[in-house]
Amino acid sequence: MDLGEGLRKALARLTRSTIIDAKTIKEFNKELQKTLISADVEVQLVLKFTRDIEEKALKSKPPQGLAPTDYITNIVYDELVSLMGSTYTPQIKRQRILLMGLYGSGKTTTAAKLAKFYQDRGMSAAVICCDVSRPAAYEQLETLAKQANVAFYGEKGEKDASKIAKRGLDKFRDKQVVICDTSGRSALDNQLITELKNVEGEFRADEKILVITADIGQAASKQAREFDNAVKISGVIVTRMDGSGRGGGALSATNAANVHVMFIGTGEKLSNIEAYNSEKFIGGLLGMPDIASLISNVQDAIKNANIKPEEMEATELNFDTFYTQLKAMGGMGPLKNMLGQLGAADVPKEMVEQSEDKLKKYKVIIGSMTKEERQDGNLLHDQKRIARIAKGSGTSETDVHRLISDFNKMKKMFNSLKNDRNFKKRFGKLM
Repeated sequence: MDLGEGLRKALARLTRSTIIDAKTIKEFNKELQKTLISADVEVQLVLKFTRDIEEKALKSKPPQGLAPTDYITNIVYDELVSLMGSTYTPQIKRQRILLMGLYGSGKTTTAAKLAKFYQDRGMSAAVICCDVSRPAAYEQLETLAKQANVAFYGEKGEKDASKIAKRGLDKFRDKQVVICDTSGRSALDNQLITELKNVEGEFRADEKILVITADIGQAASKQAREFDNAVKISGVIVTRMDGSGRGGGALSATNAANVHVMFIGTGEKLSNIEAYNSEKFIGGLLGMPDIASLISNVQDAIKNANIKPEEMEATELNFDTFYTQLKAMGGMGPLKNMLGQLGAADVPKEMVEQSEDKLKKYKVIIGSMTKEERQDGNLLHDQKRIARIAKGSGTSETDVHRLISDFNKMKKMFNSLKNDRNFKKRFGKLM
């Protein structure tokens, strides 16, 4: 069970309670403690967290008109935000950013993600490869820079990282945001500290950021303190937040070490990085809808898939327009993330996986149709066409029939909503 699921289950049990007394709060706190400790949050932090909840829940009264369970949910939300650290607002200005971290932290990918983040916000960006210890670092960052459409500099064979930093800066005088990727080690040692200090002497960073992975959990505080003592860091970026149940442990441990979380990595794509927002993160854990992020993801997916806006505003639903929508959905990341943004994080994993497999299969089947078949579904009454599409897509005729059946149901719903003025009005307000 991940942190979010555990918190939501504990709160669900609380809301079913008929009486909120000391016993109920203590039982609720036991569930919270179990959930947080299993997510690798430090025990002392967990005990303080639940003590504060108990004190506020029992020594204060809910405002008039607010149900006790809603009041306690609000207390839990505020305390979790405090536990996980403050929100970070990036400065969209000219700056130099030095990234550092141990092997496997995701520094190189993060360098490209960060450059894209700033470039997408109107800043010209560049990356410098100062990782002189990992053999494939140059090629990896060069490839990622091309994908992100940002400038790249590196020197194959040069072992003095500080010289690369100096020459890279000379080359990128015209760039507004310059990001330097440095070497890693399996542990912070004197050799790495010396190298980082030499690079910093030439690079003169505005921000020195440690990159750590979410799966190190509460060990994040030790790592952050060590790097801060050695080279004085501005904050951290936590990667792999999408796949680690120990992300809450890493965030709370970093906050306990008085180091700010600046960004979090939320997936493998270059767009999967965001400024850390503790309110939004906790809202996601507790199953609160995040419509703003969902709309932003839709817009990014449409842009990245080179889909024209008018293609998404179809007045008629056919296989052609449905195919366009499937392409856009494919660029929005895992279905689980989208459901979470809609406040439906607890849909069973098996159901989500089956739905993802079905949508992928449908996309392949439609890709095997002719242009005429996509625009006129009546042509698919011909069994010979069904057989040809199944063969071309590597699926069965049953799969093709299932797609047609599901599509016809969607089309019927689409047409009824299209003619519903009240729905249009409500949807327009939401957007």
